[in-house]
Amino acid sequence: IDTSDDQAFVQQEEECNHSYLLQDDFGLVCRICGVIQKRIETIFDFQWTKGSRATRAYLTGPGNSKDLDEVVHYSGLEVSEDDFIAAELSIHPRHLKQMKPHQLEGFKFLVKNLVADKPGGCILAHAPGSGKTFMLISFIQSFLAKYPLKKPLVILPKGILPTWKKEFQRWQIEDLPIYDFYSSKADNRSQQLEVLKLWQENKSILFLGYKQFTNIIYDKENSKVSAACREMLLKIPSLLILDEGHTPRNEDTFVLDSLAKVQTSRKVVLSGTLFQNHVREVFNILNLVRPKFLRMETSRVIVKRVLSRVYISGGRKLSKSSVDSAFYDLVEETLQHDENFKRKVTVIRDLRELTKDVLHYYKGDFLEELPGLVDFTVLLNLSAKQRVYVQKLAKFEKFKRTSMGSAIYIHPLLYDTAERASGDRVAFFNDDKIDSLLESLNIRDGVKTKFFLNILSLAESSGEKLLAFSQYILPLKFLERLIVKTKGWHLGKEIFMISGDSTSEQREWSMEQFNNSPDAKVFFGSIKACGEGISLTGASRVVILDVHFNPSVTRQAIGRAFRPGQLKKVYIYRLVAADSPEEEFHYTSFSKELISKMWFEWSEYCGLQNFELDEVDLASCEDLFLESPIIGEDIKGVYRRLVHGLGDSLADAWERERTTDRRIFRWSDIANCTSYQL
Repeated sequence: IDTSDDQAFVQQEEECNHSYLLQDDFGLVCRICGVIQKRIETIFDFQWTKGSRATRAYLTGPGNSKDLDEVVHYSGLEVSEDDFIAAELSIHPRHLKQMKPHQLEGFKFLVKNLVADKPGGCILAHAPGSGKTFMLISFIQSFLAKYPLKKPLVILPKGILPTWKKEFQRWQIEDLPIYDFYSSKADNRSQQLEVLKLWQENKSILFLGYKQFTNIIYDKENSKVSAACREMLLKIPSLLILDEGHTPRNEDTFVLDSLAKVQTSRKVVLSGTLFQNHVREVFNILNLVRPKFLRMETSRVIVKRVLSRVYISGGRKLSKSSVDSAFYDLVEETLQHDENFKRKVTVIRDLRELTKDVLHYYKGDFLEELPGLVDFTVLLNLSAKQRVYVQKLAKFEKFKRTSMGSAIYIHPLLYDTAERASGDRVAFFNDDKIDSLLESLNIRDGVKTKFFLNILSLAESSGEKLLAFSQYILPLKFLERLIVKTKGWHLGKEIFMISGDSTSEQREWSMEQFNNSPDAKVFFGSIKACGEGISLTGASRVVILDVHFNPSVTRQAIGRAFRPGQLKKVYIYRLVAADSPEEEFHYTSFSKELISKMWFEWSEYCGLQNFELDEVDLASCEDLFLESPIIGEDIKGVYRRLVHGLGDSLADAWERERTTDRRIFRWSDIANCTSYQL
């Protein structure tokens, strides 16, 4: 075999003073001899550089020059942010192929805010299941490729750490060490300090839970080790990422205050449900990523404009010290109660202008690709026994009244157990205690119990799986033991449950088994414990057993089933006890839900039904389960939310409003606001 050509090529390659050029199709190619140093599918450590070359970017060889970041060294904990060089960050080709349009926009939004001449924090408010974790993993890796000495810190609810780790394993290009206190079993400050040192010394990422972080920052122990941990967490992070970033929304908690102390200006909040209870909470998060947000130069003009437009009742005069507080309250009052729809629209436009450079919102249009979501609110008439016990609730304080009401609406047999309960943990409600109640059970006395069992039987007959959520353990435990008794099913085979007491391993196992096992029938979930980091697409029927004051919590729970990977149409049944305090809670919660919809989703193309509950005829509600004769006996009314899609035009919506009287909420003057375009 003649090898002379190969030898000549090798000799030429050895003699060539390579000058590598990045070509999109091939990778790093020497522009002199044509040798490929790295193929495009393996490249990660390149980044486009700013300069006069507009069409080509050259990677300088190691012998020619060094990135400025490579000569920066830590001196103790004096970590300066001034060594950042504003530059473009590239998305790795492997990630780029997988990104959807909203993720590409989100990535560019992160670069614009975090890698700029004057960097600042920002918020990604993307719908649950829209791929925020993947987007941030891609950004982190691009960020570290450009700035290898920088230190990302991700703070998140403990329960979703396994999800992040699994996604990192799936999407990592470079094998970056991931440190956390849980897997390291770093339970004391000395052990935690060792983990922090590893994070500081290596190109790596640190994960902490919100509670872990806050406990370190506000540690009452004054030892040198505790002080060192605290100082490292406040000074070292170059990029702070807060997943489920609505968690620290309350200004009266140590969580928000501790996060505000972190010195980096590069703070990213991720949230699928940014608006929780009040307008003030959204601005608390804005103040976290951009301190004194309303007093920034770019905000002042818009704030004054809003305050000049909203109605200020009672001759209220605003002082400089009360402007921020008044702004939050007046915006909320306008969006929630103002009958002048034109004023609502102007305030919405102002809010969006105010936050457009800091807040990137995506409502989840990709979900329209799924088979569909049908969201019912079902008002159930209480039994005579339930009505008697409801009268007794008035003597209890607010929170006890709510928890006891939730139990009574399931079944009146739970009254005494709920009254004696000193907490809401699984340990308080053991199997024997619940089983003793079942011995005297009359199912007809509990309308929610009866409805649940009927829906479960229909789901079983049609080969569908069912989710049941409650904010309290007692209703879930009661229904679990009832099914064991009536159907002979077993926990871990047909029945699964996740509560706040479940470990990460139990959560993962239960989720995997429920989604994939043909034996699985029903999944019970504490609505808070299952609201984050859980995918339950094996279910297509979801029963919400009680009303949560915070509507975003319920939305998160629904998003466990209605998310990418779902192959069936999902039906939601929000159960409400009619003519009870729970019905009042329902309307209060719905009015909060409207604020979020108005702020983030309203446009001139939305019809009235986007902000109302539509009453539907049970006989023609397009759900075979609800149309079944065994279901309708206790139902007082059924209402349906419009979910996704643009809905009717304004003209169609106005005509429909004129010819119907089946609305719970009306925006009767919407026809006059067509000139206000968002």
